[in-house]
Amino acid sequence: MQNNFLTSIRKSASPFVFDGCKSTQVYAVNPSSAAAAAAAATAAAEKLASLRPSFSLRSKSIRQQPNPANNHHQHNHHHTPSLDSLLSTFGLPSIDLIDPSIDPFLRPIEPVDALSSSFRSLSAAISSSASSSSLRDIHLEHHSLLRGIGDSKLLRRALRSARLHSPDIHSKIVLSAWLRFERREDELEPFISPVSCLPTSPSIECPRSALSPGYAPDAPFDPCPCRCNPDVSASSSVQSRPPDLNEQDIDLWFCIGEDEIPCVRSRIAALSKPLSTLLYGGFAESRREHINFTHNGISARAMRAIEAFTRGGSLLNDYPPDIVLEVLAFANRFCCEALKAACDSKLASIVRNVEDALLFIDYALEESAYLLVAACLQVFLRELPRSLQKPEINVILCSPEGREQLAMAGHSSFVLYYFLSQVAMEEDIRSNTTVMLLERMGECAAPGWQKQLAMHQLGCVMLERAEYKDAQKCFEVAVQEGHAYSLVGVARAKYKKGHKYSAYKLLNCMISEHTSYGWMYQERSLYCNGKEKMTDLSMATELDPTLSYPYKFRAVTLAEEDKIGAAVTEINKILGFMVSTDCLELRAWFYLALGNYEMALRDIRAILTLDPGYMMFHGKMHGDQLMDALQQYVQQLDMADCWMQLYDRWSAVDDIGSLAVVHQMLAKEPENSSLRFRQSLLLLRLNCQKAAMHSLRMARNHSTTEHERLIYEGWILYDTGHRKEGLAKAEESIALQRSFEAFFLKAYALADTSLDQASSSQVIQLLEQANSCASDNLRKGQAHNNMGSVYVDSDMLDEAKECYMKALYIKHTRAHQGLARVYYLKNQKKAAYDEMTKLIEKAINNASAYEKRSEYCDRDMARADLNMATKLDPLRTYPYRYRAAVLMDDHKEEEAIAELSRALSFKPDLQLLHLRAAFYDSMGKSAATLRDCEAALCIEPDHADSLELYNKARARASNQLT
Repeated sequence: MQNNFLTSIRKSASPFVFDGCKSTQVYAVNPSSAAAAAAAATAAAEKLASLRPSFSLRSKSIRQQPNPANNHHQHNHHHTPSLDSLLSTFGLPSIDLIDPSIDPFLRPIEPVDALSSSFRSLSAAISSSASSSSLRDIHLEHHSLLRGIGDSKLLRRALRSARLHSPDIHSKIVLSAWLRFERREDELEPFISPVSCLPTSPSIECPRSALSPGYAPDAPFDPCPCRCNPDVSASSSVQSRPPDLNEQDIDLWFCIGEDEIPCVRSRIAALSKPLSTLLYGGFAESRREHINFTHNGISARAMRAIEAFTRGGSLLNDYPPDIVLEVLAFANRFCCEALKAACDSKLASIVRNVEDALLFIDYALEESAYLLVAACLQVFLRELPRSLQKPEINVILCSPEGREQLAMAGHSSFVLYYFLSQVAMEEDIRSNTTVMLLERMGECAAPGWQKQLAMHQLGCVMLERAEYKDAQKCFEVAVQEGHAYSLVGVARAKYKKGHKYSAYKLLNCMISEHTSYGWMYQERSLYCNGKEKMTDLSMATELDPTLSYPYKFRAVTLAEEDKIGAAVTEINKILGFMVSTDCLELRAWFYLALGNYEMALRDIRAILTLDPGYMMFHGKMHGDQLMDALQQYVQQLDMADCWMQLYDRWSAVDDIGSLAVVHQMLAKEPENSSLRFRQSLLLLRLNCQKAAMHSLRMARNHSTTEHERLIYEGWILYDTGHRKEGLAKAEESIALQRSFEAFFLKAYALADTSLDQASSSQVIQLLEQANSCASDNLRKGQAHNNMGSVYVDSDMLDEAKECYMKALYIKHTRAHQGLARVYYLKNQKKAAYDEMTKLIEKAINNASAYEKRSEYCDRDMARADLNMATKLDPLRTYPYRYRAAVLMDDHKEEEAIAELSRALSFKPDLQLLHLRAAFYDSMGKSAATLRDCEAALCIEPDHADSLELYNKARARASNQLT
């Protein structure tokens, strides 16, 4: 059918975006003119010709609080070095110190095939009713595979699935703690007790649920024990007393010192087979009524507790922990399983914090008390990464002896050390702790993907520690286990040892034997020079434009040739769609060389927003110090000037510039919660989720009024998937005080549904109420823009146009996109095109605007716009799908497949996979159709279109076989 695929792609395009906390990135960076930069470069060339010392642009960050002497808020009176001295000391960056790091995760050579295989493994396990532990391991493998995609939501879903299929307490406590760790930026109260959970915490993260035995696949739907019965002590205190001891039944006394504990022989014997043999077998004790237990290491009170247990089957709450520990030791010595279980459970229930856990862990390990060890281990895991800094905990978790002790207690596993290793690598990849944990992980790893991962990561750590011989050995083991990507590590280690040609040959073989990917050419470029190196880097960028190293290398090379303006242009190419601290630092360096201190300061402020502890100059200077040095050369702005500048940059859709202005304003008013909130909005637009959530929590923590605090709590809840709870916070805030932000939040939360006429009217009323409250034009522009979107949804185009015009009047530039949509729906295609052109002119090199404008022009002009969109932001998938659909409708099947495969080689995207599967299906290629459907379903198991196509393709393939 003519234009069949193109029509489906058009329909799948989103007409507009509701503007607010979840706004998509319209324009991230507003680079300066390359011509102006080049002119400034000429003037600066002589000054910088002699400055060529080494400098690494790898991201360096200190996780601890910076030294007070280096802290920006505390070093106003210390000596600030001049820029001349800084440039003389550190100079320009060197190409020798910007090598890319090796990805510390599993990277399959054929990612789509790997996703497909993972889906088949899970489907086969489910259909064959595999054990819960097998399903858990498959989901863990899936998690390790998805790390290459980098989507935190997919990773959390895989961890949740692994947790749901955990049949034992050990796996539950580890995976629950891991899920909690991954969400540590999401909670309203980050420093809660390790054995408590908040109302917003999922039930599968509940620490009490994790300590409950048994397989519970329906855990997400079960009520959380903490919320059902939050007062643990109160509930556990209601305990029935055992029946009194009948004097007529007493036929045995245990003598401990001067105390005699009356007992019933048969009940004591029933505790275990050894006691039964002692009291009824051929031993002398079987003929005695009084047995001396003075030297058996148990007190009279503990023996009374044991006797009471024989009558009631439980331990009373009035026994202190030391008595229960005595009873536990007795139970272990005489193999009293029921008594041991009661002691284990009792002690586990009183572990509340790290101090408790440290107090009990040695006893627990010595007595192999499974539940008590689990309770202590759970506290350690929920206090990560702080707990790893305690030597006594470090010994238990990291040392070989600690692993052996944990194994004897049933708590040593691959998943435990997998989690611990990820935390340690994130904190300090070079630390001894990281090495020890990865060694333990390797000891627990099963052959296959587990061994591949453990040895590959250990190789990455050894490489960072400059222990190249050990690194090569680890990578070689990973290769032998089947992880071909680890050959990159082998080559890198050989290169560092001086065997450059050997490293080159390894990469040559890899490229010739496998499908070519950008990272292969990037890696080979490290081992060659001149034109050959530049050719490899060009090929790397062509195959994978998201790799930052080729841009950085080309930029630094240009800078060394005194073409600094061209260097800025080169690094802007990647900063236009991927914001990272190392690339921002590089651009800041170039601006310093150009003498453009204002732009350099802008980038440094952006860096410090993303990572407040960032160290510049290869970790030699805190970013705050460099910022202080630069401020001497830049005009100082008061708050009024800052507001004017923020308004201009926000209106120009310059998110990096806006972020820098907000950082400057927060230096003047660090407790301004409104500024923290704006900062979070900008970070979301730049796809910096963790930093955005941190800013949002800071906004909440610095709130001076209750109604304001409720607003930011509502946004936190909304952004973490708790829409109803976020809506309730907005209503609470409105009840206390009417405010713009409260009405905006309520409207936003309500709009995040399938709106009918009634709810659309309610959202419009809420936005009108928001605009009737005090606020600034930056936020009111968003409200008008969102109101226009709702009117468009309701087919009220005149009203929508009026809203967009109001937004544009107060310079809310993004409203051009909504107004263009209105014109298009009114069949005014030329006006729509012109409106988007205005947006493009105001936000230069705007990939989103080019993509949207393509909908309002003919095919040739649309293709030109989409090519420009891809050039500016290769991560946007719509242009690839459009071009492929056009090719497919023109019966150019192979070219259409190649267009989609080009994007899939560096971005395994659901929509791209589904479309390619549909193309293969129309070409009658069942195997390829099934593979792409399986890969799509591995990413999103509930994707209806892929499921439908997959079932049809399977049925067709089965019919062909029969």
